Amino acid sequence: MVYIAKKADNRNGDVKRITRTKKYKEIENDLRQQLEMNGTFGKQFDDMIDDYMAMYVTKNLLIEDIQKRGTIVTYNNGGGQSGMKKNESVDMFNKTNAQMLKLLAELGLKANATLGGGDIEDEL
Repeated sequence: MVYIAKKADNRNGDVKRITRTKKYKEIENDLRQQLEMNGTFGKQFDDMIDDYMAMYVTKNLLIEDIQKRGTIVTYNNGGGQSGMKKNESVDMFNKTNAQMLKLLAELGLKANATLGGGDIEDEL
C-alpha cells in the first residue's frame, strides 16, 4: 500500500474559510465548465482560473474589511498625528473587481449571475 502525503495547508484562516464555501466551489466549477464548453483547454487557462479565484478570495476579504471598519478609518502615526482617512480597502476592492472582469473577458467567460456576489456565509 502506498501512502501519499497530503500537502500542508499553510493558508490564512480567513482564506481557508472562504475557499471552503459552497459559493466558492460553485463559481470555480462553473468557470471550468464554461471553458470546457467553449473548447478552451490548457494549463495556462487552468492557471488563469486559479488567478480569478485568488482574486475572488481577496475581493471577499476586502468586503469584510469595509463592512467591519467602514469606508473612513481613524489613523494614528505614532508621532502625535491622528485623524480620519479613506479606507484603502475600498480602492483595492474596485481595482480587484475590475481585474476580475478583465480576466473573465480574456477567457471569454461570464460570471454566473446566480452565483455572483460577496456572500461567503454559505458554508459546506
